[in-house]
Formats: sequence, C-alpha cells, structure tokens
Amino acid sequence: MPDDHVTDPTAADLNAAEPVVTEPTRPDEHDNAYAGLLVNDAHWAFGTDFEDPLAGVDTTVPDGVEPSVLAGYCLMLGDDALVASERISEWCSRAPDLEEDIALANIALDLLGQARLLLARAAAADPSVVPALPGDSPVPDEDRLAFFRDDQQFRNVRLAELPGGDFAEIITRILLLATWRLALFERLTRSSDAVLAAVAAKGVKELTYHRDFAGRWFLTLAQGTDESRRRVIAALGELMPYWAELTETHPVEAAAAAAGAGVDPADVADEVDGVLGQVLSVSGVERPETAPRAGIQGRTGRDGVHTEALSRMLAETQSVARAHPRGRW
Repeated sequence: MPDDHVTDPTAADLNAAEPVVTEPTRPDEHDNAYAGLLVNDAHWAFGTDFEDPLAGVDTTVPDGVEPSVLAGYCLMLGDDALVASERISEWCSRAPDLEEDIALANIALDLLGQARLLLARAAAADPSVVPALPGDSPVPDEDRLAFFRDDQQFRNVRLAELPGGDFAEIITRILLLATWRLALFERLTRSSDAVLAAVAAKGVKELTYHRDFAGRWFLTLAQGTDESRRRVIAALGELMPYWAELTETHPVEAAAAAAGAGVDPADVADEVDGVLGQVLSVSGVERPETAPRAGIQGRTGRDGVHTEALSRMLAETQSVARAHPRGRW
C-alpha cells in the first residue's frame, strides 16, 4: 500500500523508485480490503523483469554502522516478512468469504513488498550476503536472497514459519506478528539508515491495518460461537510458546540498535505485551500459561535454527527458481 501523502524526503525518494500510476480517490485505504489490489506497486511479485526497488535511493551505509551488521539486521526483518507472507498467502481462496480472502492476500502482498525492499537493502549494504549464481544469471539480488538460500541461512523468527492451521490460527498469528512488528517499525522510522527509515515509514500504515484486521477478527471469533471460541483459544495456546522469541535480543539486533540503525526488540516487549493484553481482555480470553519454546543450545530462528516446516516450505517455493537460475520471468 503506497503512501500518497509522504512528507519525509527519503520516503518520497523510495516511493519515487516505484512505477508511477494514477490511483482512484479513496477516503481511507485501510477501510477497503481491495484498495491495495488497485495499485501497480513494486511489491506485486519477484522476478527478473522488475526495476531495482532501490533505484534512485541513496544506499550509502551511515557512519558508525558496520555494513555486515546492517545487512544482517535487514535480513532478519526481511526474512520475517517473506516467510510470513508465504504462510498467509496459502489462505488465498480458502478464507470464509471473498472479502476476507482478498484481505489476507493483500496482507501477504504488503509483507512481500516489505521483504523485497529489506532484502534489497541487505544486498546493497553488504554484497557478500548475496548467493552466487552463474555469471549470466539475470536474477536480481533480492531474488537470490529469497530463492537461493537454505533454511539455515534464513534469519526469521520461528513464529512466522509454522505450518498453517485453521482460520483462527492464521488470524492469531497475524495479530501476534503485526503487534510486534508495528512497534518495531514505529521506532525504526527514526533509524540512522535513511533506507530503513523510509521502509519503516511505508510499513507503519500497512502493519496498523494488519494488526487492526486481526484484532477485530480475534474478538469476533472469541465472542462468536462455542466452536469459534474454542478454536481461537486453541490457536493462541499453540502459538504463544513462540511469543517470547520475538523480543529476545540477538547480537546483530543489539549492534544495529547501538549504532542507531536498528531497534532492540527487548525495548518493545512491554508495549507489545500491553497491546496483546488489551485485545485478550476485550475478547474475554485469558493469556495461556505456556513455557517459551526452547531453541537448540540457545539458538533459535535468528541464528538459523528453525522448525522442519521452513525447509519444507522453501523446498516448494524455491523449486522453480533453483531449477532455472538463468531464467527470465
């Protein structure tokens, strides 16, 4: 969802790098689940026939920020968005009605757009993170990062990758991820890295809609039938063990925050817990008392340690690109 009223010069430059289109007038794009589908935005798809998403944007790494740290931090945020987008897009044609079907597809597209920009930023900050392909391959850097890394090289939180459940589960997952990611992005708008700040400014509106959409549906399900309430409570119980991982600080996140480019997720822990608590209270749902899901020797998604679900998902989503590394799409 592009921002039609950007005032920040950097954000304006970032939007200017995307195709210019004439959009229909609408009072509030978040009131219309179809609004994002009316825009020929650069977040529509990956491929070789797209312009560089950061074309015309100053990608100079700020003073005091290590390029490897900035790239690693962008990979974390980009992988969160990419993997969550894949999981949410699995609901295309499966939602309870057409409007929710389109809304979920739109949320997935928003996250895909964020992933594209963040992976491109990672590549621009430190080209060494980009997988090598045959010399004549036309695959752009962000696609190489999306389709030519193994699961151990992905840095997303595990909550994003879990295999899909029912409608209550995907709503609960979006609620948890969007509540946390929105808090990060609101602070990230003040990043010393101009590109990250612009990506965050663009993403705040999108994530606000994601959180509100999921919050309204969570309330509806919790106060609906006995069956819908049972399902949403069960979904919360299954997902909450992964909640603590969202606000655990990885050394790369700490370094990025210390340099002024990133946000320490621990700094938003109280805020996201408070927002989630409000949703649960209004919905009449108690927070489940579940132990955090442990990693392997203290290592979790940020370290490249994932559930089996991620490798299975990547085997499917990466198969065509890997079979044709010189292909043009």
